[in-house]
Amino acid sequence: MKSIEHIKNALKDLDQEVEGILLNISLSLQDKDNIMLPLLQQKRVLKQTLEDLEYLRDNPPTPNQPCGISKYR
Repeated sequence: MKSIEHIKNALKDLDQEVEGILLNISLSLQDKDNIMLPLLQQKRVLKQTLEDLEYLRDNPPTPNQPCGISKYR
């Protein structure tokens, strides 16, 4: 699935961006927190999406049946 690869790339990009912010010594801790909060929220959503897509890839739903992803969570 191409979407899984795109999400993995987005997670790598977010990690690099967060690392860059952490290594920036010109920012105060408060500024770093304010900048990183939305990035970490995006990362959490992307991780959950990645887990869901990998589950669906490994356990495809049968035709005309609900996928059952809610049971997985």
